[in-house]
Amino acid sequence: MATDSWAQAVDEQEAAAESIGSLQIKEKPEENGKHDKAAQSLLNKLIRNNLVNTTNQVEVLQKDPNSPLYSVKSFEELRLKPQLLKGVYGMGFNRPSKIQETALPMMLAEPPQNLIAQSQSGTGKTAAFVLAMLSHVDPNNKYPQCLCVSPTYELALQTGKVIEQMGKYYPEVKLVYAIRGNKLQRGMKLQEQIVIGTPGTMLDWCSKFRFIDPKKIKVFVLDEADVMIATQGHQDQSIRIQRMLPKNCQMLLFSATFEESVWNFAQRIVPDPNIIKLKREEETLDTIKQYYVLCNSKEEKFQALSNIYGAITIAQAMIFCHTRKTAGWLAGELSREGHQVALLSGEMQVEQRAAVIERFRDGKEKVLVTTNVCARGIDVEQVSVVINFDLPVDKDGNPDNETYLHRIGRTGRFGKRGLAINMVDSKMSMNILHRIQDHFNKKIEKLDTDDLDEIEKIAS
Repeated sequence: MATDSWAQAVDEQEAAAESIGSLQIKEKPEENGKHDKAAQSLLNKLIRNNLVNTTNQVEVLQKDPNSPLYSVKSFEELRLKPQLLKGVYGMGFNRPSKIQETALPMMLAEPPQNLIAQSQSGTGKTAAFVLAMLSHVDPNNKYPQCLCVSPTYELALQTGKVIEQMGKYYPEVKLVYAIRGNKLQRGMKLQEQIVIGTPGTMLDWCSKFRFIDPKKIKVFVLDEADVMIATQGHQDQSIRIQRMLPKNCQMLLFSATFEESVWNFAQRIVPDPNIIKLKREEETLDTIKQYYVLCNSKEEKFQALSNIYGAITIAQAMIFCHTRKTAGWLAGELSREGHQVALLSGEMQVEQRAAVIERFRDGKEKVLVTTNVCARGIDVEQVSVVINFDLPVDKDGNPDNETYLHRIGRTGRFGKRGLAINMVDSKMSMNILHRIQDHFNKKIEKLDTDDLDEIEKIAS
């Protein structure tokens, strides 16, 4: 991604403090189910500086239960080519991540083994399958040997960057992008060993234009399977590519989620697979102190927020709103009072959102005002306070317990203490709060905003 777009995004963020109050944003909830999966996945890739520090357990289902299960604790144990080992260390990987420990021995085994793997963003899966592709390539053969299919051009580009970084000391291996707009002359044959691209163009290059001989492919990677099948036509195109490949071609499929539709797709693409699942970090309310504040209007909620603002910004805070319009209004009001706040809005481009999150993570703003959609999957370890300016409800106005857990789970990470404050401004929202409380069987106490000692203690 060009650095000037980041600089521009930062400039726009800083200018927003003056103009944010006059933004004309539609009064509309950003519904969880309709957020753009590809954009969210790209955002996570852009903001990951390092691997998620996870204690998650790995579940492994082997196609041959009698086969010994190998895992590694160092990259040396994999007996990689020296130039690849140098590339791995050059990227800042000191030791394999949880998913890499188990997946890499399977992916590098002889004969090749097929794999279906589930893991969330930031667990090192891209580096794992890139290392497998680079290891299986014969640089002396000047034709495509590995295909990697991504759901969008931007996601393909991100994977390509990882291939370039890891293959930095292995210049004999070349990469080409099978993406719309990359026009090749009819009749030519590709000499690059790795092809990465989107399903439609990859299918055209294999069948219509015959730039690629699919019978010579050793490794076929399907990345972001859950995003892939959410896109019209991608599922069918991927299956058609897979059917052209030789029977001994290694099939590797990765997905952040394993809903039934993803699982059915995976089983059609990957015969006799090993299966790896990385259990998600269990979000718990045990380390999070929960309060509510009684108000009578949006303006009163803002006043209550102003009263506790000094206490909550000892560390960093995230404030959740139900609509883009409320988020824009609130950020504008806080800015007018001289507070440094960041606004994460659905109108922003993915690169702009990434720039805002980076600034927040670096502490340039202490408070991030956002809606559900933009903040999904974002971990900023310094966050110790979450404020629900609006309680989370579904489209029918019922409590959205999953979103509540997701929101307040941004704090209290990795056993740290956290604080959640809920703004209540009507009988209806009080009823929603009671139902959330009953669902989690966890008491939410009333907060006296005159006594801020407890808040300051937890926030620090």
